[in-house]
Amino acid sequence: MQTLRRNSYSLVSLARFGPTDAQRPAVIAMVYRLWLIAFALKMTGSTWDMSWHFRWLRDTAAPPHVLNTIGTATAVALVLFQARHSVGVDAWAKRLMVVGTGIFLIAIPIDIINHEINGLDITAWSPSHALLYLGTALMLLGVFRGYWLSTAPGRARTVCSAVLWGFFLENVLFAAQQMEYGVLSLKAWQNGTPTAEPDLLKFAADQIGRPIDELAVKHFALPVDAWVYPFWIVGAGLLTLVAARLFVGARWTATAIAGGYLAYRMFAWALLTGTGFPPSIPPFLMLGGAIAIDLTFLALANGYMRAIIGTVLATCATAAALTVQRFVVGSPPIDWLAFVWGGIFLTIAWAGLAAASRTPAVEPAAEPVS
Repeated sequence: MQTLRRNSYSLVSLARFGPTDAQRPAVIAMVYRLWLIAFALKMTGSTWDMSWHFRWLRDTAAPPHVLNTIGTATAVALVLFQARHSVGVDAWAKRLMVVGTGIFLIAIPIDIINHEINGLDITAWSPSHALLYLGTALMLLGVFRGYWLSTAPGRARTVCSAVLWGFFLENVLFAAQQMEYGVLSLKAWQNGTPTAEPDLLKFAADQIGRPIDELAVKHFALPVDAWVYPFWIVGAGLLTLVAARLFVGARWTATAIAGGYLAYRMFAWALLTGTGFPPSIPPFLMLGGAIAIDLTFLALANGYMRAIIGTVLATCATAAALTVQRFVVGSPPIDWLAFVWGGIFLTIAWAGLAAASRTPAVEPAAEPVS
């Protein structure tokens, strides 16, 4: 393997003409390390951004947006490089990366225009935000596929693949933080110690033509119905863990990813609250579902039986974990019937993944993809 020279001439030449055959393995390794950095920057910026918006009025040039933009710029540069020189990707990985990045870049001006027209738009469930999540999700799937196919089997590939699925889980659950922050923000206002600045509360109240009262604060902090949170946790969050366990293949993949995500959320909670930002309630209930998913994969070999029995076990374990969580640290408003609908969706989607995986699309190639 040829060692990459880190001088400016060599890097410019690499960007223009791509790697030589001798350089290619080292370049692939470097590219996917940079992907991990890019997604870490995007995730950190997004986490800070959510807490920021529950304290201050939105500002396009706010520090969390800048941090997220640096990660996005890095991702765009990597996509351009890999797509141009076919480095560490096959055709499908390249398509997912390019389409995902394109959707994300299109969504940015749409989101800015949306905020200019509609003002605060605090909800994480707006159409422009959905495009941002979709673009990031496709990008991550492309990166996972490219990395998996271009890297030799081993512990490093397993761990890095799980980390990529951890970023995917964070992207999926980001919108749910609306309720995890909102319930505590509303409670803080009710206790006479609001965490939002007065100008943010006034702006939110003015948007619906009310004084700053409980209805206005609730509209700002909890603008979605109580069924959304449990349905999304089961139907999207647990589905992500199922896909991660299926494609990564290692034992306890789902539990490790859920545990890692919760560890990150608790670290972010300590850092944010320690610097005066509003707190949130991490979704500890995810851990119950994750353990049930891993146990199902260990106990059952048939994909369709896993989907049916695994959904029942994971949904019940998640609801039970939520019961404990509500008693210990609290939770957003919950419509318990939504667990049933989320479970039905999870069963169908899990069975679909089982059918698709009968001819694995993400198996290691005989020779790593270049």
